[in-house]
Amino acid sequence: MTPAGWRAARAAVITTLVSLLTSACAPALLKLPSGPRMPAADGAAVIDQATAACRAISTITLEMSVRGSVGSQRLRGRLSAGLAKPASARLEALASIGQPVFFFVATDADATVYMPRDQRVAHGRPEALLEAVAGVPLDASALRTVLTGCAAMPNGAAMEAIGEDWRVATDGGDEIYLRRDQAPTAWRLTATVHPGPNAWRAEYSNFQSGLPRTIHLVSTPAGRFDLQLELSQVELNVPLGPEVFQVKVPASAETIGVDELRRSGPLGAK
Repeated sequence: MTPAGWRAARAAVITTLVSLLTSACAPALLKLPSGPRMPAADGAAVIDQATAACRAISTITLEMSVRGSVGSQRLRGRLSAGLAKPASARLEALASIGQPVFFFVATDADATVYMPRDQRVAHGRPEALLEAVAGVPLDASALRTVLTGCAAMPNGAAMEAIGEDWRVATDGGDEIYLRRDQAPTAWRLTATVHPGPNAWRAEYSNFQSGLPRTIHLVSTPAGRFDLQLELSQVELNVPLGPEVFQVKVPASAETIGVDELRRSGPLGAK
């Protein structure tokens, strides 16, 4: 093969690899139906069926693999999580060896991130700290509903139908999309769309026992984060006392602000 041919072949291989890596890190979003919408008479039954598994959850523990991107930075890691109603969360960014990269604990509007390797700690609102260390602006309550594929306050009375197999309802300030493959299969919550300046969208798939094991979480518009979460080792309604949502921070740890925490990179990558 001529040098020009080798260069062309090499370019083709690189293009293919980039395409494969991009598709692996950022799966395509589901095409949500756009209308027309009609009032749905079955709203209460649809909500009841779609949330039967998740609304019975008071606590959940799990591990998840995370891959995708935050800003321009590729991301891959593992997290251990524990969450409890109404608004408590604990995340540990796991390392292949040694101590976790960070601990995130939150109860209501108070959160702490502690990085034991650097002996640094930050305090603040849960959504601000979680965005700084993981890219996603979720508080503890929103994180729990996303990881369980659930709805906090669904309005079944105002539900709308898009054809036979799609339903749309509000959930507080969010909009939720529910779907069934075809009658008489079960309704499932397929996507949550959160509006506002920190808008995002979550899509749920790979259901087991009524709960999603795969979650695609992406900012809207795209660019801030695009993450694929794969859940495993899920345990429901195990005892989680208040001590779970606390972290012991040595007095010698340096206190830093949210901006400095953000400069550590997503999942402490820098």
